[in-house]
Amino acid sequence: MIFDLPDTTTHEISKTLSRLRESGTQVTTGRVLTLIVVAKSDNDVAAITTSTNDASREHPSRVIILVVGSEEEPTKVDAEVRIGGDAGASEMIIIHLQGPVASNLQSVVTPLLLPDTPIVAWWPTDAPANPSAHPIGKIAQRRITDSLHSSADTLANSVENYHPGDTDMAWARLTQWRGLVASSLDHPPQGPVTSVRITGASTSTSVDLAAGWLAGRLQVPVVRVGTDTPAVPVDEDGTPLLAVSNLEITRTTGTIDISIKDAHTLRVDIPESGTTASLVAIGRRSEADCLSEELRHMDPDMGYQHALAGLASVTRTEE
Repeated sequence: MIFDLPDTTTHEISKTLSRLRESGTQVTTGRVLTLIVVAKSDNDVAAITTSTNDASREHPSRVIILVVGSEEEPTKVDAEVRIGGDAGASEMIIIHLQGPVASNLQSVVTPLLLPDTPIVAWWPTDAPANPSAHPIGKIAQRRITDSLHSSADTLANSVENYHPGDTDMAWARLTQWRGLVASSLDHPPQGPVTSVRITGASTSTSVDLAAGWLAGRLQVPVVRVGTDTPAVPVDEDGTPLLAVSNLEITRTTGTIDISIKDAHTLRVDIPESGTTASLVAIGRRSEADCLSEELRHMDPDMGYQHALAGLASVTRTEE
């Protein structure tokens, strides 16, 4: 169910939520957190809404999507409240803001926060240089950015301004790939790693983070090879591919080679193990999958922190 509240106030939004709760219309599933999404009016708000909707099926939440417009326009607040099937397992409040109120986001969300529950902030596109210092970031236990859809210096800002609780969707997109790399290193013979060469689009921050992760964890020279492919490469059918196109891990006993075969398959070759190359089913994760993963824990993401720290020792080159 969707309830439109044109030209409204946060007080009226709160009254609507209270009225729905008292009438028994509101979803009764316990909400485990408040998710605040900060988007811009020129973003694909429908896609962002769908991703949060899908992720909330695993994490019942109060979702507050702030769609920020021009601060130069007259002040206006339009909202809609979604519950039931239109909000996944959550209750969703979408607020379109323009005028001076668009620069005072914390005052907008404060009356709508759930008591005694964690707060997570997500910037699907342009993120502040220092999320923990942003008015919304200050009240959040977790702050999720997405360097893929943000400015070119977002990753550099993350390195400089990291604060426990920060993370990046570009990091979450690597989760399954990182698990495969770790399991490949467990195959005998387990000779010491001497060097790493990782290849992917020059503009892909996921490849950068993968290189930083390997440099930090393995403590060996890592060369990050950039290609002129798009940040989100696709196959001939338009299906998105994994960000890392090829990984070579050289050990004293041989070289592990992990490469993309197609949009849903990786080829893993460990000649030193005496076995033939194997094919592993793995594909690019959706935004909802990545968001859902980030909502599973409220503690600092130490792996992400170490990946950022490892970037300083990565050598970059172009193909």
